Amino acid sequence: MEEKNMEKTDLSLSNSRTKPSSLRWGILRQAFLRCRAAQPDNQSQSGIERISRKTSHGFNLISCQLINDGLVPEASASSLEMNNLDSLRDTCMRYTLPLEGVPTLVLIQRLENHVDFNEFEICNRFEVDNTGLVCRWPSEDVLAYFCLSYAEKFRSKRILELGSGYGLAGLVIAAATDALEVVISDGNPLVVDYIQRNINANCGAFGDTDVKSMTLHWNQNEVSCNLDPFDIIVASDCTFFKEFHEGLAQTVKSLLKQSGTSEAIFFSPKRGDSLDKFLQKIKEVSLHYSVAENYNGEVWKRHLRFLSGDYSWPNYEKDHCYPLLIRITF
Repeated sequence: MEEKNMEKTDLSLSNSRTKPSSLRWGILRQAFLRCRAAQPDNQSQSGIERISRKTSHGFNLISCQLINDGLVPEASASSLEMNNLDSLRDTCMRYTLPLEGVPTLVLIQRLENHVDFNEFEICNRFEVDNTGLVCRWPSEDVLAYFCLSYAEKFRSKRILELGSGYGLAGLVIAAATDALEVVISDGNPLVVDYIQRNINANCGAFGDTDVKSMTLHWNQNEVSCNLDPFDIIVASDCTFFKEFHEGLAQTVKSLLKQSGTSEAIFFSPKRGDSLDKFLQKIKEVSLHYSVAENYNGEVWKRHLRFLSGDYSWPNYEKDHCYPLLIRITF
């Protein structure tokens, strides 16, 4: 029965008239059955490539390269962290920031297409998603680049990153902006473990900035009473799941300092009505927001290039791929 269902799905992938939703279910099926199923045939792969918006480099604003133990600079990463890499699951990437005098960063990340079914049980238990372990999302690249471009804004400030994934943006802020404190958070404890490993691996890059990891659920009732409000909150691609909108909005209101210079900086694509629904929740908790489309010349230039059919990002589509800048204030 299982083989028959797999064959049926492969046939649907090969049909060029198949609905996008069906093709996306095919992608999901291949991810789950990768360890048991044969590699997809050419027709199936063609169907996936036609619908997938996956990109190898995203906006490619911060260059990165795969490294091994012998290439890790001593000043950038502890040998202990590198020796603790799980060779079957983890990889290490070097990120070179486009700013003179700023050290490179190394991030321990999960190898692509390495799904552990036990992780979904943990996600269910903590009522979180697993997207932070999937990859570095393009909006995070834009957020990190934006923070580099306006580094002075973060000087001597307390910064919180929400839903950080592997923590690139928070680590960039810690390494390049002279922030007073950077707390890098996620709701998934498995993701937070990677964040802490990446903080440890780059501890020599932060100067006097205090950098911490934190498990933080987007639920007003679970926010610690001992957590002081922050000057700036940053987040990227955190508005996709509508069931988390209310908790996310409440978290921003609770943890953003009520002052004229404090703000939350979000980068997120529209993704249908998902972003609009989140902004409605922001209004409901009595916060204000503004939305900018063309907020950085370099990001906009690359966006236009992708729209014109740049081969490096197949099926690029503005609504789903291009992050808007949302500023949230009291």
